[in-house]
Amino acid sequence: MKRFHPMPSLSTLLALLMAAALSAPLPALAGPGHDHGDAPPAPSGNGPSRQPDGSVFLPKPAQRQLGVRTVVGAMGQHAKAFELAGTVVMDPNAGGKVQAVLAGRLEAGPKGLPGVGQAVRKGEVLAYVVPTAGAIERSNQLAQQAELRAARDLAARRVARLAELADTVPRKDIEAAESELQSLTQRLGAVGAGLATRDALVAPVSGVIASANAVAGQVVDARELVFEVVHPSRLRIEALAYDPAQAQSVAGATLAVGGQRVPLHFVGAARSLRDQAQPLQFAGDSSALGTLAHLAIGQPVRVFVQSTDKVDGVQVPAAALLRNPANQTIVWVKESPERFAPRVVTAVPLDGASVAVTSGLQPGDRVATQGATLINQVR
Repeated sequence: MKRFHPMPSLSTLLALLMAAALSAPLPALAGPGHDHGDAPPAPSGNGPSRQPDGSVFLPKPAQRQLGVRTVVGAMGQHAKAFELAGTVVMDPNAGGKVQAVLAGRLEAGPKGLPGVGQAVRKGEVLAYVVPTAGAIERSNQLAQQAELRAARDLAARRVARLAELADTVPRKDIEAAESELQSLTQRLGAVGAGLATRDALVAPVSGVIASANAVAGQVVDARELVFEVVHPSRLRIEALAYDPAQAQSVAGATLAVGGQRVPLHFVGAARSLRDQAQPLQFAGDSSALGTLAHLAIGQPVRVFVQSTDKVDGVQVPAAALLRNPANQTIVWVKESPERFAPRVVTAVPLDGASVAVTSGLQPGDRVATQGATLINQVR
């Protein structure tokens, strides 16, 4: 038997709808002046974040993950330095050029033609130059050789006749004939050697081949450069100083190549200008330069020259210097275990790897070095 449920009345439905509307949460509306628009939500307190005052909150786990390292700044006196553009040049006592003395055709030496980077020893034959003469010149040499050969044969017969008449001919005539025969023989040998000889190109010093412009059968002119030999651990650095006062106060220098720094000692300054600049030459320790296997003749390098003048400042690594949005030079100072603050500073270079901060830091400040770039990127 089916049961019928009576429909609720209209008043009951209205009561249920009002109860549901009252129980629903009301939207939060900000008052005038307190609307944040589309601003992102506030960062959580457990991650790196940029604080309103410009400092950076960096938790310890994030510092270990970013590899942040700091150094304690100490005030001191440091030699002023200035950077010069330098070039790697050859040491005249440990390098040399192999040039052709005569025009001719190249032939390989006993060990073949050497290539760049190959080690050679002083006096080793690198190649031969076979002189090439024109048709007229060669014809003249052959004619001269024929005349000398005929004169030598006549002189030899004359010496033989005088020897048979040694009892009746004065001794001086016999000696004169023998001397003439010897002279003609030597002249004939010299002319023949000039037609068949070849000039040996030898290594002037022990080292490695820096450049090679030789191919078997190549025709070279006189004074043409064929090989360059250098000692890789005995190179010099030439820098150009456009201020004459810089050359008068050189106390030392440092060669900056990539992340490596090699100390240099001042050799001397030229007494003639080149392109309105005064060339300065520096030399480095052979053991230190030997570690820079990629140095090549003519390679541009940076040279940091220390002068005799001193400057007071806090020495920090050059990697600690960064730029803020206003393009000011800053460093990040660790003010608390998890808080880093930017400091606007002024600095002067020291040796390419470190700088002296003259203002903006106090002795004892912990300056971020490794990982400072990542701190500067926290937003």
